[in-house]
Amino acid sequence: MRIERVTAAAEVHRAADLFDAPPLEGATQRFLDDPTHHLLLAYDDGDRPVGMITGVETTHPDKGTEMLVYELGVAPVARLQGIGAALVEALAALAKANGCYGMWVATESDNKAALATYRRAGACEEMTFTLLSWDLS
Repeated sequence: MRIERVTAAAEVHRAADLFDAPPLEGATQRFLDDPTHHLLLAYDDGDRPVGMITGVETTHPDKGTEMLVYELGVAPVARLQGIGAALVEALAALAKANGCYGMWVATESDNKAALATYRRAGACEEMTFTLLSWDLS
């Protein structure tokens, strides 16, 4: 397995089945064009994309920059092989290299697979919180 940062829309589309929905052309290009947005793909020995992680650097005047783990996905045939944890660790290394002071993720409290993956990659549970959102569509 190898992990690489993706900068070409063609690679995003080649890995389309790893996303929740098909990648949108405009959104894909906007994501890739922003240097604070990161997409890493994991490839198997046959050069097939088997996992992806996206991260977004966020900066605040009194805190500095941290990395948000936006989404993690591993193909069903590649699960339970450490690919998810390897992707999280690779994003953490990228965040550290970019000067981020920390990295965080939110997931559903009953998502046992995600919780196990993040903990395996060194995350610690800090607290519970309430998520509020706005639908702006």
